[in-house]
Amino acid sequence: MTQVVRRLLIRGVVQGVGFRYSMLAQARLLGITGWVRNRRDGRVEAVVAGDPGQVEAMLAWSHIGPAGSSVDELVAEPATGEFLDFGLRPTA
Repeated sequence: MTQVVRRLLIRGVVQGVGFRYSMLAQARLLGITGWVRNRRDGRVEAVVAGDPGQVEAMLAWSHIGPAGSSVDELVAEPATGEFLDFGLRPTA
């Protein structure tokens, strides 16, 4: 099956609520590879890779996020990359 890679920018109440760690757990549950990090502008940025169904499931989760978060906007754009697992990256 063809791999899909998307770069996500998530805006709202998404820092200080465990969003990155919850996304890490969800990505591992879904078999997604890539990474997630906080951005200095208050957004969360992620790159997710997997089959189309996995990526769609991750996008659906990202619209909601974990308890305590509130997603105001999710931008998903095509991206490239190959990843062995899903990890946390430093704030950029």
